[in-house]
Amino acid sequence: MEIVFLGTGGGRINLIKQIRGTGGFRINSRSANIHVDPGPGALIHSIEQRQNPLELDAVIVTHNHVDHISDSMVLIEAMTNYGLKKRGVLIASRNAIEEKGVSAYHQSRAGTVYAAQYGERKTFTNEKGSFEIESFPMRHEEPTTFGFKLYLDGGVLGYISDTELTESLGRDFAGCDLLIINCIKPEGDPYKGHLKTAEVATILKAARPKACIMTHMGLKMLKAGPSAEAEKIEKESGVKTTAARDGMKVTV
Repeated sequence: MEIVFLGTGGGRINLIKQIRGTGGFRINSRSANIHVDPGPGALIHSIEQRQNPLELDAVIVTHNHVDHISDSMVLIEAMTNYGLKKRGVLIASRNAIEEKGVSAYHQSRAGTVYAAQYGERKTFTNEKGSFEIESFPMRHEEPTTFGFKLYLDGGVLGYISDTELTESLGRDFAGCDLLIINCIKPEGDPYKGHLKTAEVATILKAARPKACIMTHMGLKMLKAGPSAEAEKIEKESGVKTTAARDGMKVTV
């Protein structure tokens, strides 16, 4: 399984200035090719990184915010052979589907549309194989935001999207081979709904994944130095932690 980071920036200022990209990340595996949280630049960065969007089998949108959803429709057009073939899977938050963050037309082109249900483990099958997704609640401004575990190719990939720290996160995300966590800030501030460095360490001490990658980093995190913050997390938690970079590829 290969993970390709097509944007590792977060926060409103970074979103507009594009100091770090906001294209989410792509998973390439024997069972499925999946693009997660395709915000602005997801298509362009996919092409730049030679990640063919026509070969996608699924698009996942964890919540109905522009930095996670804006390029979802163009990727669905690619996944469905320029919109000409009904195929592939769209997995999205309930608000992203019901409020038409992904348009009704693009929902109609996907072979399957699934509104993530907390605590449900769902299997999807395509031409190459199958994968399972298990969804978990996040505490964020978009009330139907979810994180997930993906079970594919014999491995478990976890993703904690935008959220405040909750008691259940460490328990929910136990057993991951790799856990990707959105960590926008090095320290706390009045802007709630996102994790900071110390809170990521708290999650890892409970979840104990084999490795962690932090992404979706805001300007304060970039100024503090993502690698230095990752080292703090690793020292505190005992879990190997890496700060993602735009274009970084990781083999699981």
